Amino acid sequence: MIPWLGSELAFPPVETALTEPDGLLAAGGDLSARRLLLAYAHGIFPWFSPGDPILWWSPSPRMVIEPGWLRVTRSLEKTLRNRDYEIRIDSAFRAVMNACAQTPRPGQEGTWIVPEVIEAYCRLHALGHAHSVETWMDGQLVGGLYAVSLGTMVYGESMFSRVSDASKLAFVHLVRHLQTRGVRMIDCQMYTPHLASLGARLIPRAAFLDTVAVATREVPTPDLWTYQYSHDAS
Repeated sequence: MIPWLGSELAFPPVETALTEPDGLLAAGGDLSARRLLLAYAHGIFPWFSPGDPILWWSPSPRMVIEPGWLRVTRSLEKTLRNRDYEIRIDSAFRAVMNACAQTPRPGQEGTWIVPEVIEAYCRLHALGHAHSVETWMDGQLVGGLYAVSLGTMVYGESMFSRVSDASKLAFVHLVRHLQTRGVRMIDCQMYTPHLASLGARLIPRAAFLDTVAVATREVPTPDLWTYQYSHDAS
């Protein structure tokens, strides 16, 4: 059994999370900005299927990437050089979330990014704690990702591509930018081959939480989420 959250803004200790399914900690509560920020500050995130109660997770090990770990393959480096594209931050947050919700995932039916989740993260975006990184080509949004930001800690949530490698372009530019702005770690939540190919690694939950405890208390640079880049391959 897992605890059922009520109106109180509190979570059980993450050490009490189940091992099967890995990291399931609690159910219930709400998606208010205060609860979401409290969750992220303790290494917890929501993830649930349509029609289910809100489920809260803190898996171990945890998939993360420190900016210095970024791995760019030759083919991706070639794409970075040879494509015409633009990278923007926060110019189409809701559109990025909608696109992530509509993107099919291998082995996954439907999406957890239901309308109530979109509204919740749009509220975080309005408060300056959620951001989108977007790849544009020929004036069209073709890929990107969205993330939560607390101090010098960034929590990646989801990404999408409508053109090959479009989300990777956004991710590479984001990680390189964050490295110059003192961000300690980007949470990727769970293992995927896609993230591993970009340099993300699994680390013990305790090590992850040690970094979270420090990073979420640090003051980020004022321009942490100020970035725009345009590449003309001609």
